[in-house]
Amino acid sequence: MNLVGLISMQYARPFTVEHFPLFSRMKELGYEFVELLVPEPGEIDLAAARRALNEAGLGVVLAARVNLQRNLSSDDAASRSAGIDYLNYAADCAAELGATIVGGPLTGNPLVFAGRPPQPVSEAERLARKERCVAGLKQAGDHAAKAGVLLAIEPLNRFESDVLCTTVQALELLKAVAHPAIKLMLDTFHMHMEEASIPEAIRLAGSHLVHFQANENNRGFPGTGATDWVAVFRALHEIGYDGPVSLEPFRRNDDRFGVPLAQWRPAHEDESERLAASAAFIKSHLLLTEYRR
Repeated sequence: MNLVGLISMQYARPFTVEHFPLFSRMKELGYEFVELLVPEPGEIDLAAARRALNEAGLGVVLAARVNLQRNLSSDDAASRSAGIDYLNYAADCAAELGATIVGGPLTGNPLVFAGRPPQPVSEAERLARKERCVAGLKQAGDHAAKAGVLLAIEPLNRFESDVLCTTVQALELLKAVAHPAIKLMLDTFHMHMEEASIPEAIRLAGSHLVHFQANENNRGFPGTGATDWVAVFRALHEIGYDGPVSLEPFRRNDDRFGVPLAQWRPAHEDESERLAASAAFIKSHLLLTEYRR
């Protein structure tokens, strides 16, 4: 059974103890888990967070926050080591919180959000990046497996990553890593930009897929954009996907000239009605897909 969840950044970043009451609010709006950013050390008390989640009846999936200083793809040994340490830390956090999945751009090398423009690389460097990612994920996978956690790599669009952008690339990496704790997550927002066909990419992902983010092409609320949700959920049904489905409707209602849409901003109004409708929208597609022929 697919559980439907909401990213914690919908409300706040960082998400701290003062925001724990929102867990119950998410549950009331129809969400069954929260996708929580991996907390930085000291950001929250993990035991207290787990109690709050349990009291609200909410599950949890973790979203990793990589940067250039913790970067599996880097040619700098210290950054690669820090990247492995971070993934180990993320898996430990997940275990303490009761989560079994840590997803995100685990391969590192962020672009726009790290203020780094994409640059052409030599063939030797391209292959070296792959080797570094494989080695780092194998090592992090060993630690995650001991913690009972899966690490799910996420392809991002070309403006946010220059190492992993498509499902085909992700599957190439997964084949090279060949580790049972290293899996795949997909996000329809990024897929709109990089996949020729979102449904075909989902079918290609198959059993490797353990986490799915259902986001509009403009990061608006599901059903308000150009995504063919019938085709998306039909493909998920065809591969037998029964994992979590989370929402990240970040785009705020602000179309003034010059407002940077790539910049995260907290909500400036109560979005509860739209969030409840979004959860119901996704659940209806998950349910009705079973009856479509």
